[in-house]
Amino acid sequence: MADRNEQKWWKTSVIYQIYPRSFKDSDGDGIGDLNGIIEKLDYLEELGIDAVWLSPVCKSPQDDNGYDISDYQDIDPLFGSLQDMERLIKEAGEHGIKIIMDLVLNHTSDEHRWFLEAKKSKDNPYHDYYVWRDGEEGVLPNDMRACFGGPAWEWVPELSQYYFHQFSVKQPDLNWENEAVRREIYEMIRWWMDKGVGGFRLDVIDQIAKEPDLKITGNGPRLHEFIRELSRETFQKGDCVTVGECWGADTERAKLYSAPDGSEFSMVFQFEHIMLDSVPGREKWDLAPLPFVKLKEVLNKWQCELQGSGWNSLFWDNHDLPRIVSRWGNDKEYRVESAKMLATVLHGMQGTPYIYQGEELGMTNTDYEIGEYRDIETLHMYEERLEAGYSEEEIMRSIHAKGRDNARTPMQWNCGEGAGFTDGTPWIRINGNYGEINAEGELADPQSVFHYYKRLIRLRKEYPVFVHGSFQLLLEGDPNIFAYVREWEGVRLLVLCNFFGSETWCPLKEMWEGKKRLLCNYQDGENDEILRPYEARMILL
Repeated sequence: MADRNEQKWWKTSVIYQIYPRSFKDSDGDGIGDLNGIIEKLDYLEELGIDAVWLSPVCKSPQDDNGYDISDYQDIDPLFGSLQDMERLIKEAGEHGIKIIMDLVLNHTSDEHRWFLEAKKSKDNPYHDYYVWRDGEEGVLPNDMRACFGGPAWEWVPELSQYYFHQFSVKQPDLNWENEAVRREIYEMIRWWMDKGVGGFRLDVIDQIAKEPDLKITGNGPRLHEFIRELSRETFQKGDCVTVGECWGADTERAKLYSAPDGSEFSMVFQFEHIMLDSVPGREKWDLAPLPFVKLKEVLNKWQCELQGSGWNSLFWDNHDLPRIVSRWGNDKEYRVESAKMLATVLHGMQGTPYIYQGEELGMTNTDYEIGEYRDIETLHMYEERLEAGYSEEEIMRSIHAKGRDNARTPMQWNCGEGAGFTDGTPWIRINGNYGEINAEGELADPQSVFHYYKRLIRLRKEYPVFVHGSFQLLLEGDPNIFAYVREWEGVRLLVLCNFFGSETWCPLKEMWEGKKRLLCNYQDGENDEILRPYEARMILL
């Protein structure tokens, strides 16, 4: 199986993430759906992406926006039907786009058939599909906390047992120690593969080998054994792209997850870079300024250490993260320039770039009142921090900066009523700036963020150096400039970005003088040693 992943299609691809609830509503109920995605396949083909990762669309009570699955082999009526999903796979394929499904294999909904059976008795064959501990009411097995607040144990009086849940109380954890659970999961995945899906994103997959008695959730001792069996029984039987969401990944673990022999996944989502603007050792809500030099150090480490021994996922945004132009750019005076600069930094690196819906438009964060938020994590945090004595102002500042609903506001298609997203009442309020930021306007403007992303995607396909080149960070300690060189078979690419909103001097002019500029985010494209606010250049050396 040596170098199984070496020439895979996903190495030259760009993947677009869709949060279906917020992408396009086709039936006026205010919730995006599969037929709405089908309506926008021409748009996605115009952008130039190769695959779409769909956040969960399987049947679900929607306690955690679909990450609580009650039937892995059916589609939630909110989004359409199984027939709609089959049509999406087929029609996307006709546009040259593969569909990547979001698989939640760490836990199910408490309304899943398996769990309903599991609660009937300790002797039920499905009981051991989940993680149970004997006990007495009010005396928890241990003090572990759930990610969304409260204890990680829930009492079931009819069984005199607690079940374990790392997330919502309505998301009981599966017991991967049970071979029967694993076999059912593999059969389900092969069923989707037979329907033509192009791959899978695996939610919190590094938590499946949990040992709650030892307070181990991530990176349990049997984790890689489970993942290799999963890959062998499913993904390796087709030409799938697979990406594991691994919050606890470091570069050494990532080399296992994304090994060139294809024994586990194609690539991994790691979050070291994305957690830098929080107070070390605290929660994401405890805001800190971005340590820019540290950001360069972290990204350099991942680029260099995975070169030839693994594969990077490249992303700034997703459904759980705030909008990058608001987070590390400037979403007011320099929104367009900073959105393009951030895209340049990312898309010039080695790995598979991910674009989260609206990122290609430079969509921004929101500033709702607390009653307008829908995210379970945000609402739990609000209540917990109020009880802990935080001020309302401090809590809301954190939510406006880091809340997950920043990414979940409806896609801004045009400046008409409903932003072109819906004819009805949207499930969550549309960002008020849709009149200025929308797809229709950006498609018509050749200097828009959309067209810049389109050019970046095209360059990746034209120049193999983007895919295969080595990575060398330049100006490591510079407090303003992110600069690096990619090199492959005699071709050298310089990426040069001013990460901030003031002019800065760059000492590398002798490198680029007289060389071919592939891309610049300023229209007049000056080429001197002064980088303008958020200026980005790609130069062929």
